[in-house]
Amino acid sequence: MPRRTATMLASTLMLIALLCAGVFIPVPYSEMSPGPTVNTLGDHDGEPVLQISGHKTYAASGHLNMTTVRVTSADYKMNLVEAVYGWLAHDYKVVPHDTLYPNGKTEEQSTQENAEEFSQSQESAKVAALKELNIPVKSWVIVSTVVKDSPAEGRLHAGDVIKAVDGTAVKQPTDVAKLVTKHQPGQNVVFTVVPAKDQAAAEKANKTATRTEDITIKTATSDDSDPKRAIVGISAGTDHTFPFSIDIKLADVGGPSAGLMFALGIYDKLTPGDLTGGKFVAGTGTIDDTGKVGPIGGIEMKTVGARSKGAQYFLTPAENCAAAAKDTPGGLRLVKVNTIADALGALKDIRSGDTAALPKCTTKG
Repeated sequence: MPRRTATMLASTLMLIALLCAGVFIPVPYSEMSPGPTVNTLGDHDGEPVLQISGHKTYAASGHLNMTTVRVTSADYKMNLVEAVYGWLAHDYKVVPHDTLYPNGKTEEQSTQENAEEFSQSQESAKVAALKELNIPVKSWVIVSTVVKDSPAEGRLHAGDVIKAVDGTAVKQPTDVAKLVTKHQPGQNVVFTVVPAKDQAAAEKANKTATRTEDITIKTATSDDSDPKRAIVGISAGTDHTFPFSIDIKLADVGGPSAGLMFALGIYDKLTPGDLTGGKFVAGTGTIDDTGKVGPIGGIEMKTVGARSKGAQYFLTPAENCAAAAKDTPGGLRLVKVNTIADALGALKDIRSGDTAALPKCTTKG
């Protein structure tokens, strides 16, 4: 066999061996890629995404698309070849597995967490939109979750309305932790609550629940690095009563990142005219009850997915601007927003065609 042929054969066999090894070598990475985009003003699976009853609504054209990211599952074992391909490909992103699934989080835990965040984002989107329209919304602090085997288990329940802690009125969820952590572990804390069943009955009858209970719970030591921090084992959240029905019909989506676009869609449906002027606007961002827009993950994948569907403008949370601006798809204009008011102002400029002063995203933010 000629020397040159032998060398080529050996090189080919080595390359095949490396490729085979790469297929079987697992690496601690996961992949992110562009997911579906859905127009909040349109239909999905044959029904309107936003369904409002009990209040006058208006037809809306154009696009206010929420965007998503696909990720490999917690159980998926990426191999070396897939990781290298992902690093080289433009429309995919390879990230450490622990970034998406920290502390060994399972697929079931991740799905549950995403569903809870998605549900909360819908509530906050409704509140933010209605507040921007000066439509009153009743709100109160509730027990969102109770940690298994914690002091609160069996004493407090999800949906209980927290009226006070140690006699001090609770106005927002953060008040609960502040009042509990004034104690030392092992000390008693008194929760004044409206039981969830009483609250549900009152809401059904369109009344205000008045019966309260005082529940005394002995605090425990936090599992974090501060051994002196007292806890009872609950997370507090906010619940609301809306003056009319607003339903968001969108399954198979998780996480909080569609909050801004849901809020804008609701606002558009409740006001005459079109927010977009018929333009294709996409975006992302969490939103809280005050209308503050927060950052999300996978911004680079979301801009790619939006542009592939025809988006011209992309509403971008200010804290994501630097990352998004590093590799913006051609033909897509990033618009920086901090609040729902910022987004509404930007949409006013977009529909009027006066876009020169739109807030820009740069690689510095």
